[in-house]
Amino acid sequence: MARWIDKNDMLASPLEQFEILPLVRFWLFGVDFSLTNSGFFCLLALGSIIYIADRVLHHGLLIVPSPVQIFYEALYMFLADMIKTQVGPKGLRYLPFFSCTFLLILTLNVLGLMPFGFTVTSHIIVTFFLALSFNLGFLFLGLVMHKFRFFLLFVPKGVPLLLAPLIIIIEIVSYLIRTFSLSLRLFANMMAGHTLLKILASFVVACASVGGYALAAGAVPLLLVFAVTALEVGIAFLQAYVFTILLCIYANDAVNLH
Repeated sequence: MARWIDKNDMLASPLEQFEILPLVRFWLFGVDFSLTNSGFFCLLALGSIIYIADRVLHHGLLIVPSPVQIFYEALYMFLADMIKTQVGPKGLRYLPFFSCTFLLILTLNVLGLMPFGFTVTSHIIVTFFLALSFNLGFLFLGLVMHKFRFFLLFVPKGVPLLLAPLIIIIEIVSYLIRTFSLSLRLFANMMAGHTLLKILASFVVACASVGGYALAAGAVPLLLVFAVTALEVGIAFLQAYVFTILLCIYANDAVNLH
């Protein structure tokens, strides 16, 4: 939410909400281990996932399922079908990995929409670290499963011999770009949406501070705030899905090669 500075002054920058601030200072052997707002919301997201999943398992799988159990069962079937479609039956062994990834990104996105929340996935360093870790993991997985045959991934079948060097270079570059495209897609969508939401909220506060006819005019950006918030909720689910399905596509290259 926008904060007040002065009635006649400008409101806070819409980018201020992305600032990483230390909550608890802690130094050990000269190294800063301070808990920041980003780290706190990462722990909060992880704790929320573990707590809800534990409550479902603690009460047991009911014949008449609870709403939370219905959500987890639907999520399991949805992700299982997606993995079988993109990776094949071999990919089902990685279902826990993709499920945890989807839930973590979804929870981080949703927590950023809460009042006084912080959107961890709106920082390029976080999304880049996730994308780089996954792609390095898929590279290692491909080498373990296929040994040196894995490098045939960069040699498309049926390519003319004269064009082979150029095609191989293009394939290698496109493989390396995956990390950047995967991280930028999530970061840009989350940051752009939250920035727009903050700007619209600032308009509402500015109109309310002026009063008079401006107060009535503030109804327009107020309605837009509700509309953009609903859109951001949908984007939170969509970006978690897009991130996960792209991981499935990249995993298919490591598991099945061509």
